[in-house]
Amino acid sequence: MVLSISLVMVLGALVYLLYRYAGLRAWHAIACTLFGFYLASTSLAPQIRDGVRSMAHFLSGLNL
Repeated sequence: MVLSISLVMVLGALVYLLYRYAGLRAWHAIACTLFGFYLASTSLAPQIRDGVRSMAHFLSGLNL
């Protein structure tokens, strides 16, 4: 749970920075958000979740 909340915060900050400095339009962000919600309800959701967890576990082991 802690990972998903912090990941949501990081992705939210990324969207804000893209909106602010890279010309991301509000409708682009809305389209990406809707895509994420629909993707989460597909059969690929468990594989995506496992991949994100594996990547986070790998990155946490790097001791950056």
